[in-house]
Amino acid sequence: MPNDLTPGVDPTTTPSGDGCVECLAGDGPGWWLHLRRCAACGHIGCCDSSPSQHATRHAHEAGHPYLTSFEPGESWFWNVETEQYDDGPQLPPPTSHPASQPTPGPLGKVPGDWERHLH
Repeated sequence: MPNDLTPGVDPTTTPSGDGCVECLAGDGPGWWLHLRRCAACGHIGCCDSSPSQHATRHAHEAGHPYLTSFEPGESWFWNVETEQYDDGPQLPPPTSHPASQPTPGPLGKVPGDWERHLH
């Protein structure tokens, strides 16, 4: 990704919260495996392995091509249109969900047989 800030990346946007917006609002089973952050608007959604796959759905519906990891220690960018990893600018913190939040999460919502529900 060039340093002139590729369209679809806003290096000033902050995350929408600590968890998947749709899962926490009751859309789907209400839990996720990993979280992704929209690089255009900060929307936090669940990954494609999660039951509801809200992050990629948001990217396609909003026309926001770049997602970043919202997991501790990860800093990659993914282009949902080209299906390729990319480099990108540093985004404002927080850059991941709280370390106290379990993976999968959120606490109290993950079923005991969660692995059966992954994509």
